[in-house]
This record gives sequence, C-alpha cells and structure tokens, in this order.
Amino acid sequence: MPTIILAAGASRRLGQPKQLLSTRGETLLGRTLRIVQEAGADPIFVVLGANSESIASTLDLSAARVISNPEWGRGISTSIRAGVSALVKTEPRSRAVLMLVCDQPNLSSQHLQQLTAAYDAGDGQTIVASHYGGTEGIPAIFPAALFADLQALSGDNGARQLLRTSDLQVVAVPFPNGEIDIDTPEDLRRLLDT
Repeated sequence: MPTIILAAGASRRLGQPKQLLSTRGETLLGRTLRIVQEAGADPIFVVLGANSESIASTLDLSAARVISNPEWGRGISTSIRAGVSALVKTEPRSRAVLMLVCDQPNLSSQHLQQLTAAYDAGDGQTIVASHYGGTEGIPAIFPAALFADLQALSGDNGARQLLRTSDLQVVAVPFPNGEIDIDTPEDLRRLLDT
C-alpha cells in the first residue's frame, strides 16, 4: 500500500522537532517509518518541511522517498498536497494511499495491517479510517477517487475533513488510544512517564 507520512510541522507548541524526539530508543519519525515498513507499505513517502535538514541528516530515511514541502508553514494541507502529488506523479496506477503522522505513540504495524485488510475487503471505493476518541481520523486509507480532493485541501484542513464530507462510505477500524499524540511538553511528559 502506498503510504505518506506527514512530518513537515514545526512542533511550535512542543518547542523542539517532534520528529526527532526519542522514546523507547527510537525517534518518533524513525519508529513510524519502521512500523510502516513492517506493515508492508510500499512505496513510502515522507513529507518534510520545518527542520528538514536536521531531520534528514539525523535519521536514516533511505527506505522512503523524501518529499520537501517548502510551504509547510501554510498548514497540513500543503503536506498532503505535496505527498499526493508525488504519489500521482511517480506511481500513477496507485489505487489508494495510506496517510499518517509520526506522533501517535500507540501506533502499531498490526493496526496498519488491519486498515489495509479492511480496505482490501471492500470495493476500492471506501475510505478506511482509524476510530479513536469518539471519531474517525488518521491513519486512514483514501481511494484514488479522492486524490483530487486531497490535493484541493487548503490551510490547516487536514484529511479528517474528507472523512466528514466525502460521499464515500467510511469504514472505521478501532485504534485504542489513537487520540494520544505529542503536541505539547505535557504530552511528552505523559509519554515518558508511561
């Protein structure tokens, strides 16, 4: 399954690049890359923006195609557009894309495999999303029919907007504690305390 890891943000509320945060012996981005590889993702795109030079020089990203997003400061939609544009350009026959971020510490390769299995069991015209915190979100798989809609997102409107507005059926796969992410120093302290 083609996969896009959105990792371009500046982590302003955290005060340091979350992509390089180390927990349990791995950086958040390095861990996410390992998990998507274990889940069988291919090809893998990593969208970088803020701190891209330090991230690229610190981490081994050789398993992924690194996409530079110079417009990262204009919101997550620019990273989605950059990733989907790269996918469409280099893999024009892609039937779908798995989209995720790098700061969900409870993510597992098993969950990504469950998403893929749910997508494969459908007709190729469904969205398969993670269900946590009472709603659907990413990681999620979007069929090719929505690539243009993903590329039309603007500002800080992420892929979750399509989960609410698309005419396509959304299949929800439970992701226990998926709502836990790392955005603030308090989030990081909670993670390190577990």
